[in-house]
Amino acid sequence: MSNLATELQQFTDSETRYKHWLELHFTEGVKYLADQAHCYWLLDAIGSYQPQLKADPELRFFQVWQLLVDNHSALLTCWPDTPGQGKPWVSQPIEFTDFPLPEIKLFWSQGILMLPREY
Repeated sequence: MSNLATELQQFTDSETRYKHWLELHFTEGVKYLADQAHCYWLLDAIGSYQPQLKADPELRFFQVWQLLVDNHSALLTCWPDTPGQGKPWVSQPIEFTDFPLPEIKLFWSQGILMLPREY
């Protein structure tokens, strides 16, 4: 496990919220991830889908976002519950990324993006 993956384990029950320019709020753990991995682009991508996803009853209150990285490209997906169950609601290929982890999952719940341990 990389240092970043280990460091992310320390974030639980975050009370501090940060506001993204796309009206998305995020926790201390997500801020740490974005700062350390230089991946505010990931928050931009997730935030850009919120207007259409929040209109769907299955995704209005909870979403699971997954970024799978393979050889400097990636796939960003959004699921209403468990990744891999059925077809994702969002599937966005990322042509190039230097994201340092092979995978990250983030939860979006009622407007707040968080690490799974912060849920």
